[in-house]
Amino acid sequence: MLDFWQDYPEIRGKLIAVQTLMAERLSVNNADIRDALQKFTTRGGKMVRPALFFLFSGLLKEGNQDEERLLKIAASLELLHSATLIHDDIIDDSPLRRGLPSVEAQFGKDVAVYTGDFIYTVYFELLCETMADTPFLPRNAKSMKKILQGELTQMQSAFNADNSIRHYLKAISGKTAELLSLACLEGAYFSGGDKQMQRSARKIGLAIGLAFQIYDDVLNFTVGLEEADKPILTDFRQGIYTLPLLLAKEKAPEQVLPYLVASDGLSREECIQFSQLVADLGGITGSLFLAKHLTNQALLEIEKLPQSRNREILKEVTQTLLQRNY
Repeated sequence: MLDFWQDYPEIRGKLIAVQTLMAERLSVNNADIRDALQKFTTRGGKMVRPALFFLFSGLLKEGNQDEERLLKIAASLELLHSATLIHDDIIDDSPLRRGLPSVEAQFGKDVAVYTGDFIYTVYFELLCETMADTPFLPRNAKSMKKILQGELTQMQSAFNADNSIRHYLKAISGKTAELLSLACLEGAYFSGGDKQMQRSARKIGLAIGLAFQIYDDVLNFTVGLEEADKPILTDFRQGIYTLPLLLAKEKAPEQVLPYLVASDGLSREECIQFSQLVADLGGITGSLFLAKHLTNQALLEIEKLPQSRNREILKEVTQTLLQRNY
């Protein structure tokens, strides 16, 4: 998936270095965990979080920085993301991750838990090596707490027909947007950016993260409906009621609520009917409208950054990353 960065060889090269560092640091004697780590860390992913960190950290002082430190910080962001993905798959009993069997599906729950835990230990090691003399050791702790709170908000809202758009936004602000925001903020700080630049970076990451999750939630209601062998409405079936559904419910609760009573037991045909109802009630178009608004917010904040090659890459990447097919 690093092909996403093929037009930006300077960023792609740094991401390959991050992968190499992660492979070196994720060394463990246990054969099962070693195999799980090897399979998980080599299957790809766009590595958006370390990429955003590098783009921001290079805004002001590229070529005049501690490159080893920056590399470790970028790796810490990807490791935190990886650990949360493995644990999410355990909680959801997810059979797939990035189109391939999840760690749990391949190696079982015990190995998956220990694999995620081991990744966390390496993440903490890198923080100690890079953040001890900065405000970002406690900031990372705060971000980890927000990520967990986002997950807990989503879990507490599962199968809750009264779930609100406010609770949904609170959940995705933590579980998805917080780490993207942290990546941008850390990059701005370690580039030597002032408080205003750091505020813009945080806002950019937050807007990108929220838009990214909303687009993903729209895809969950639109992709695979005509492919008989492909799972559909997976989040909905697990009781995760996302923005398209919530907007539709707000418009016509009497039509939507009957589907929520037994969302985990609906047939494929009923799921297809429900996805069409959500679309007819404006759930898809309303979600896309908000995601586009958030994308524009990110682009406006990017314009406030110092003019540079990295700023132009940020604009291009934001638009490319948030372009989806429906």
